[in-house]
Amino acid sequence: MVKIALQIKATLENIEELKPNDESTPAQRGNAINHFISKCKLCSRENSMTIIEDSIKSYNSDDQGKFKIIVCLECRGIEPCDYSPREGWIAKACNNGNVFTDIDLSDGEWVEYCDKINSSVGIYEIESRFERIK
Repeated sequence: MVKIALQIKATLENIEELKPNDESTPAQRGNAINHFISKCKLCSRENSMTIIEDSIKSYNSDDQGKFKIIVCLECRGIEPCDYSPREGWIAKACNNGNVFTDIDLSDGEWVEYCDKINSSVGIYEIESRFERIK
């Protein structure tokens, strides 16, 4: 088993907090919860990734311009090499603004208008990388 941290870096416009939503898939055997399952076409072995409990962190406005770990993974039989943010993100606008749910970052950016703060909000220039951890 290998532990790997996913780090992101982004530019936030009037966003105080950005965090991923939790998704899981039940394992085919036992009571385990997996967050990603892949079956080898050659040997039929089931490989999986599981989010380490309590490892999901927010990316805050203070973190802009630097990489920050947002989640740690236990990898069995596979190791991630590329990450593409998709749907399911949650963002909180600054100054007690709106909370936006199910944000789709598959285009590499997201823009919306917050009526509570009467200003546009956005997430831009998303970068990611993986790092082995102990």
